[in-house]
Amino acid sequence: MASKKPQRNSAFSAVGFKKTIEALKQEIVDLYLSDEIPWVVGYSGGKDSTAVLQLVWLTLADLPKNKRSKPVYVISTDTLVENPVVSLWVSKSLDRMSQQAANQGLPLTAHKLTPAPENTFWVNLIGRGYPAPRPKFRWCTERLKINPSTQFINSVVQKHGEAILVLGTRKAESAARAKVMERFEQKRVRNRLSPNGSLPNSYVYSPIEDWSNDDVWLFLMQVGNPWGYNNKDLLTMYQGASADGECPLVVDTTTPSCGDSRFGCWVCTLVEKDKSMHAMIQNDEEKEWMLPLLELRNRLDPPKTPDGDRPLRDFRRMNGAVQLYNDRPIPGPYKQKAREMWLRQVLEAQQHIRENGPDEVRDIELITLEELEEIRRVWVVEKHEIEDDLPRVYEDTTGNRYPGGSLDDNLVIGAMEMELLRELCSSDELHFQLVRELLSIEKRHKSMLRRAGLYDALESSFYRNFYEDEGDAVQRARVRRDALGEARERAKDELTPVEAPSSLFDEACK
Repeated sequence: MASKKPQRNSAFSAVGFKKTIEALKQEIVDLYLSDEIPWVVGYSGGKDSTAVLQLVWLTLADLPKNKRSKPVYVISTDTLVENPVVSLWVSKSLDRMSQQAANQGLPLTAHKLTPAPENTFWVNLIGRGYPAPRPKFRWCTERLKINPSTQFINSVVQKHGEAILVLGTRKAESAARAKVMERFEQKRVRNRLSPNGSLPNSYVYSPIEDWSNDDVWLFLMQVGNPWGYNNKDLLTMYQGASADGECPLVVDTTTPSCGDSRFGCWVCTLVEKDKSMHAMIQNDEEKEWMLPLLELRNRLDPPKTPDGDRPLRDFRRMNGAVQLYNDRPIPGPYKQKAREMWLRQVLEAQQHIRENGPDEVRDIELITLEELEEIRRVWVVEKHEIEDDLPRVYEDTTGNRYPGGSLDDNLVIGAMEMELLRELCSSDELHFQLVRELLSIEKRHKSMLRRAGLYDALESSFYRNFYEDEGDAVQRARVRRDALGEARERAKDELTPVEAPSSLFDEACK
């Protein structure tokens, strides 16, 4: 069950809006001038991070130029699968920030961060075959969001020794968030600076931690955006992402604000429904071009049934092991045909948007060439799919020539040879995969002066593919499970608890 958001009074009720803002700006001045530790401001393009960045920007602008010595880095992480409307907004904002900061003589630089090619959403899902994220297999957040920002912050810490993260986190967001923030408050070593639980030598400053949703909107509507963006456009974007299409501000304590609108990755299957994208399409006919994204996201989200997306996934894990749950194999990565299917659907959605979307998205890249090249490498090199199907899938789907480079001839076998191999293996898919993988290993090692790792690679290949079929694999897994259970029981009977700690039971079962 979702955490209930705590009810909070306005942060402006004690001394009024103007005096509260002036006091907060003075607090920011004091913190900024108190040391030489650089600041890293997290910016997502949403209301909270916009409010925080405005406060920092306005405070710096009021300082004499000779006191604006400490660098302020504004970072925004683009997962490459962000809601396109929000992604476009953020990209334009960052460009404007860089221009205006230079024009105004501020020590502020904007940085757009992206995950490394091997960590992107599509490389993991289409390339490696990871199933769409779910609560018990949430593989996306760390790779797409946490790692890029962590690497940047670590680089700042390495250069300067320490860093202060300025974030728009608020206690009113949820009871869970409030609890975490209050726990770190107790560990503060300096006024308003909390230790960062995950990054050493860095501190967190949350200037609007006690603000309500309506406080944030009131500030954004009353105080002009200093880098030249119109906050009313931000309000409109939130309004469009609200189910009822309304976005009232401060009226009374019972009036909901549009602060609950959540923007994130359009592919996210960790939520039951992408309410913000659905609302955008529903509230604005001009955003119907996003419909293919919503439909693709819904197809990625497997049905809530016992079989779910099982037909799309291998019965083996990545390493070929078969694990049982309720006497059935736990499904592994997407099969080759499923991965090719997801690639086609992404390319089809991209093509549709380019042909039917507004001018600003006519060059949209739902999947980049860099990602396509990494997926191709994973398929051919790691998965031994030496027929090299990605260029063909791309050309069949888009009608355009594949723009990537050519692969080493030592890695690929021609279409005619692969067709012959399939004929020889008849309908035995596991036999085909085994022979194809052995051919791949042989081709890769034949040009090496030292064939280090050849025998290990061959052994792993046989381990993954030696089964006759899924039924044979499941039966072997059951036999192994039962044998291990019997071995543990015998070990327990033969040794007393004092003589046989759990580690000895494990050794006895090997």
